[in-house]
Amino acid sequence: MAVITSLLLTRHGEAYCNVAGVAGGHKACTGLTEHGRRQVRLLAERLCTQDPADVLYASPRRRALESAAILSAALGLDVHAEPGLSGPDHGQGDGQPWDEIKAAFGGPPQADPDRPYAPGSETWNQYLTRAGDALRGLIERHEGQRILIAGHGETIDAAAFLLLQLPPGSCTRIGFQADYAAITRWYLQRNRLGQRLWILGTHNDTQHLASPP
Repeated sequence: MAVITSLLLTRHGEAYCNVAGVAGGHKACTGLTEHGRRQVRLLAERLCTQDPADVLYASPRRRALESAAILSAALGLDVHAEPGLSGPDHGQGDGQPWDEIKAAFGGPPQADPDRPYAPGSETWNQYLTRAGDALRGLIERHEGQRILIAGHGETIDAAAFLLLQLPPGSCTRIGFQADYAAITRWYLQRNRLGQRLWILGTHNDTQHLASPP
């Protein structure tokens, strides 16, 4: 089958908010740890040799932008911040411990996807719709190209729900693992009958992180 468009989704490296176990929204995200930067440098080396890209987009959250800057320097691509790819809006939960948020809500945001998990937050389904719309727009804008995205674990979820056309509520039964600096590859292909279909090439690929720092 002929590849039409490639979508390379990467998660940011380890961030301070991840280590602290807090919801890292616009206010609470203070960027990558040094370990997280090493993770993204290894990711960049891998992409240079195996997954050359044509365009680079990033979530506007600090940890994603810092990851994108490392990728940009290695790959020679400009970084385009895409607001729609930002992680979920945590509302008043921004900066609060995830354990406390989940205890008050009765589980993670996916557990009740149409209810805000913190005062003023997006619902999980609102996030999936927003991020899915942003991804759809980038795919349409860059058909025939290799699109690299520096995003969040939630970006991986949004892409899967979009491309697999999963119905609302599926998130209460389905999840998608996304480790720091992992790669997930989707390919839009055309088969011998001329039909277009999305193929999941790899998911949560972290082979590059096994290399020495």
